[in-house]
Amino acid sequence: MSVRFGPAGTPNSFAEMGYKKTVEIPDYLTRFELTAFEYQCGHGLRVNENTARTLGERCREAGIALSLHSPYYISLSSVEAEKRENSIGYLVESARIASWLGADRIVVHSGSCGKLSREQALHYALDTLKRAQAALDDQGYSKIHLCPETMGKINQLGDLDEVLALCELEERFLPCVDFGHLYARSLGAIQIREDYEKILDEIANRLGSERAKSFHAHFSRIEFTEKGGEKCHLVFSDSRYGPEFEPLIDLLTERGLEPRIICESAGTQAEDAAQMQAYYSQRA
Repeated sequence: MSVRFGPAGTPNSFAEMGYKKTVEIPDYLTRFELTAFEYQCGHGLRVNENTARTLGERCREAGIALSLHSPYYISLSSVEAEKRENSIGYLVESARIASWLGADRIVVHSGSCGKLSREQALHYALDTLKRAQAALDDQGYSKIHLCPETMGKINQLGDLDEVLALCELEERFLPCVDFGHLYARSLGAIQIREDYEKILDEIANRLGSERAKSFHAHFSRIEFTEKGGEKCHLVFSDSRYGPEFEPLIDLLTERGLEPRIICESAGTQAEDAAQMQAYYSQRA
């Protein structure tokens, strides 16, 4: 095993290189020597079963590990019980699609606080996520990992402590540590090796060595504002904002950690993931 790198969704160059069909993604990724892909269902769960199964089979043949991003409209922490209940249903449907793909991880947004205190929002999210896992188990999806994601806006539920609290509920939960989001919500506090060390140490201390080794991750440069945190995703060539990936990959190599890192750059996800892959290969 080793660190896997890949894009979230299809980058701009997918079409520019002449690809047209979703099932062509494995061939495209192989050209970049990438071994992971995150299928995007952020705007809805409209997926053709035959296409999903074909894509999954081709990814397996190419050695590409699949994850799925669940809909953005899921709200684990909504003050409305009906919305929380609906969110469980959306996660079950996400798991059904993941099973077609052969994806073993589902990324889910932690929720927002709104008018709630952070403590109350976390209380709702803990309960919703626990019931969602029970629903997945009932439907036969017990081997798919739910991955609560760290969020980039300051008023959103999902700082590192809150995501780890969600993952402490159940050993199958893996944190989706979005380093760009953590950088944005901390107003640029992730700068040097020691900043990454604190994050990796906290994961290990809270969740144990196995999940610290195999956690899920997102990475991109992100512009932020002083008031709100995350503003927009950038590309690696735009160096006005961070974070920088090199200190993180140095640490992963030294510690023998093997997360799956999904690049969420704005249109250059594959190219930027390939940059991380090349840097990692030089040090592995």
